[in-house]
Amino acid sequence: MTSLPLVFDPPRRGLPPRHLADLSQSERRDAVAELGEKPFRADQLSRHYFGRLENNPDAMTDLPTGVRDKLGQALFPPLLTEVRHVETDSGTTRKTLWKLHDGTLVESVLMRYKDRLTVCVSSQAGCGMACPFCATGQGGLTRNLSTAEIVEQVAAAARVAAAGELSGGVVRLSNVVFMGMGEPLANYKRVAAALHRMVEPAPAGLGLSQRHITMSTVGLVPAIHRLADEGLNVTLAVSLHAPDDELRDTLVPVNTRWNVREVLEAADEYAARTGRRYSIEYAMIRNINDQGWRADLLGELLSGRLAHVNLIPLNPTPGSKWDASPKPVEEEFVRRVAAYGVSITVRDTRGREIDGACGQLAAKG
Repeated sequence: MTSLPLVFDPPRRGLPPRHLADLSQSERRDAVAELGEKPFRADQLSRHYFGRLENNPDAMTDLPTGVRDKLGQALFPPLLTEVRHVETDSGTTRKTLWKLHDGTLVESVLMRYKDRLTVCVSSQAGCGMACPFCATGQGGLTRNLSTAEIVEQVAAAARVAAAGELSGGVVRLSNVVFMGMGEPLANYKRVAAALHRMVEPAPAGLGLSQRHITMSTVGLVPAIHRLADEGLNVTLAVSLHAPDDELRDTLVPVNTRWNVREVLEAADEYAARTGRRYSIEYAMIRNINDQGWRADLLGELLSGRLAHVNLIPLNPTPGSKWDASPKPVEEEFVRRVAAYGVSITVRDTRGREIDGACGQLAAKG
């Protein structure tokens, strides 16, 4: 039994003041009424923030100045301050370092592809899952992010896209992946609320497609069941990284609490409830988890399941003893898994040169 601290709904200590994006549409109306204003003002604020991506109350000129100042001060506290951003892939990938209200640092990554624009967001500052090949996990957990801190990463990415700041000109944000810093399902309550803000149509939310949002987890089984009950159809991605418990206990320490069988059964339930195929994330690590017999075992485990394997060439992290598998080994692994009738692809890694790829986010100032 692992001793990892898996607190799903910790107290609000350390989180920022209440923000409009923390609240549901009905809660916004209540909050505005509590401030002595008519509830319809909440709808005006929502149209600005979620519909027009405006987070500066001074620009909300359809509200009287006094009302604007009062509601702006109460419902739009500063959440994310950009420290810097760096770009690669000819300007189509941008990693942003954000400073939160308490000085905590987190990162998000915006990636433009031919057919989509994806933002990779953080759900925690740091991570408590302690996976040894991941820079974020090795740094430990600082704190959970609030719902609004998560939503604002998405809204900020949408503003960059709408302003045409990425190479290729103006584009609409289409995809969100919870594959930044942290274990999303260990911050379940706030992450789930952020999901609802993302998918609800404006002015209640950002109006993103549920099918274009991916929720990654190392395998917190109770939270996977909880997500299945949430009434959403986002894509579930399970960071498996090993098909056998002996190795996964080392690579993903939470496996000592919920083993491979239990994690896959929970993912199967999620697929059955949502009708959505889930993804198995598998980082290829030289001479660690890339053996042919492990490819066979993975294929056997997933054969007949509504699952797709996303093979990830391991991204380098400073001081790590881990290295990516050679290309011929990766190709043989793919061939052997596919022989069991399992869908498998190799991830198109983006942002490696700026430490913005999977497992590299460390939020250094």
